[in-house]
Amino acid sequence: MRAGRLFLKLTLYYLLVTGLVLGISAVYPPFQQLLPIGGAEALIGGPSDDPFDSIEIGATRVGNLVESIAWLAIAVTGALLTILPVSWTYMACRVRKDYDQSLVETIIILPIAVTAIVVIVHNSLALAFSLAGIVGGVRFRNTLKSSGDALFILLAIGIGLSAGIGAIEIALVMSIFFNYAFLALWTSDYGAVDGARRYMRDHHANVPDEE
Repeated sequence: MRAGRLFLKLTLYYLLVTGLVLGISAVYPPFQQLLPIGGAEALIGGPSDDPFDSIEIGATRVGNLVESIAWLAIAVTGALLTILPVSWTYMACRVRKDYDQSLVETIIILPIAVTAIVVIVHNSLALAFSLAGIVGGVRFRNTLKSSGDALFILLAIGIGLSAGIGAIEIALVMSIFFNYAFLALWTSDYGAVDGARRYMRDHHANVPDEE
């Protein structure tokens, strides 16, 4: 059963990644200072009196160029590690005839770009407006095949934003809840109506969909 295999794969993956990070932190304590975590506390702790105040991201803890590069590399790696299982969910549950490989590739790469962009603009309102102008001048012609596909893109952007502000814990929570929620909808076949177009394939089948 596809859903059962995906559940096992996701659970083992999250446990393995968590154990790996905890293990590295225990063996090499300075690694903890480079982890892009803690941003959620600044966001949830309360709004600033100044609406134009910048968010203090984890990168402010680093003290030199090497540490800055290491922090950014870990942030990007964290974004990749949290978005990777999301791509597995898409590949496992999407109806075969509407499956889009370019969407899978976009899901993987988009958080990298967003993470770097957030680090660049987080302290500069001028850079943020400049970026908006640049993006506005670029025309994106890709049309998503379903509103469900848009959820994966939205999550990829959210994970990139979380990693960029040093709140990879938010990215991890989003990834876990998104994947298991999709898995629950897939397993329960929630909202299915006979004869209606399906977004997710039959999770009991062991052969590719022909519909």
